[in-house]
Amino acid sequence: MSQLLFVYGTLQRGAKNHRHLAGQRFIATARTTPGFELRDMGGYPGIVADSDRPEGVTGEVWAVDAAALRRLDRFEGVDQGLYRRAPITLADDFAGQQVEAYFPVQPVSGPSLGATWRED
Repeated sequence: MSQLLFVYGTLQRGAKNHRHLAGQRFIATARTTPGFELRDMGGYPGIVADSDRPEGVTGEVWAVDAAALRRLDRFEGVDQGLYRRAPITLADDFAGQQVEAYFPVQPVSGPSLGATWRED
C-alpha cells in the first residue's frame, strides 16, 4: 500500500535530492489550498502556514511505498525533530484531497520564497 506525498523542494523531479524518490510513482503536479507559502531555510525550502497567502504552494504528488517513506522520514530528520509529516489539503484537480507533506518543526524565520521553489 502506498501513501500520497506532496513534495515542494529538493525532492522534486530534477532537484538535487530527487534520488530519494527513486522507484516511486509520480502522480501529478499539484497545488495546496490557499494559506501556505515557502520560506528559505538556508538552501532549501520549508512550507509554512500563512493565512495571507491566497495562492497556495506548487509541488508534486508522489505515491510512496512504506520502505521509501521510512527512508524519506530519515532523510527529512523526522526522528531528530527537524520535520514532521502531516496532512495537507490540495486544490484544483485534487479538489480538497488530503495527502501528507513534510513541515518544519521549528519556527521558520527565513525570507519568503512565495508559492514555487526552484533550485538554482
